[in-house]
Amino acid sequence: MEKGAITRRAILKALDECDRLGRPSFLETYGFKGAQSYVLLHEGREYDSKAIAGVAHRYTEGRPLTANEFSGGRAHAVAWLKREGFQVRLIRNPDWSRDEVILACDLVMSNEWKGMDANDSRVQDLSRLLQMLPDHQNAPRSETFRNPNGVGRKTFDIATQHPKYPGKPTNGGAMDKAVLAEFLACPRQMSAAARRIREALETGSFEGLPSSDESDLAEYSAPEGRLLLRRHVARERDKKLRQKKIDSVLQRGLTLSCEVCEFDFEAVYGDRGAGYIECHHVVPLHVAGEGRTKLSDLALICSNCHRMIHRKAPWPTPQDLRHQLRTHSSMPT
Repeated sequence: MEKGAITRRAILKALDECDRLGRPSFLETYGFKGAQSYVLLHEGREYDSKAIAGVAHRYTEGRPLTANEFSGGRAHAVAWLKREGFQVRLIRNPDWSRDEVILACDLVMSNEWKGMDANDSRVQDLSRLLQMLPDHQNAPRSETFRNPNGVGRKTFDIATQHPKYPGKPTNGGAMDKAVLAEFLACPRQMSAAARRIREALETGSFEGLPSSDESDLAEYSAPEGRLLLRRHVARERDKKLRQKKIDSVLQRGLTLSCEVCEFDFEAVYGDRGAGYIECHHVVPLHVAGEGRTKLSDLALICSNCHRMIHRKAPWPTPQDLRHQLRTHSSMPT
């Protein structure tokens, strides 16, 4: 078999077979993994370039190449596909998420705000951890995704943005600067958030985490990662807990009024507002950690007060916000 002896017609047949079988079955049938560095672009769709090139051999040489017989890069698959006029694109690694930068910044802080080399065991450990994050699980990744070299560079991007760094900053992004500013403003809280993210990744607590609407998270500004916020929002929205909290108030003969401003939805909106109020975790997740939630951990508050609590860090308790409201309004004590 002549390696690389594939024609345009053979490549088109491989593409057609991939379409008929579906990508997962196609890859499994021929023993290939998903693209790590390059994808083939054809009629508005992306294909795993190495798998297509390997299977194309079936239609010219009688049998497909196996994955270990050739490379998916420029030496083999990419060159063969381009030779026949196909477009091949290098997969660009996704931008660093807030959670990833939090973990990297925490590492830099532990190293006295100095960057770290790729051969540092702590950088290598973080590299392995970042590859477990679900942030980019559905996004294309190259073979260099969050490898030690990339993680090491990120630590220098963060370190050189520090106000006391004497030299010229490297090309860090806006997220690096924002997270660094939060670490400098509240290091204990941010370090706690990083610890929670690490613990959740190591125990698999983020697996199957329901997604939250971006507009929900936009109002939740606090020293936590977005995965922690998603988990926090998911816990706040446990319908059974909320209903049990409401039932406990009604069973005591009390009204469903906001614990901050005393707003009563039923009193204002009548039947439409009957039985409605929002439920809030008093202690933020990065402080409380994982565990069973008790009814005493919850507060019943109106929509406005709920947004005011979550508007920016540090989050006030309902009692704190009530005190602020009394101070700035004519609300009776």
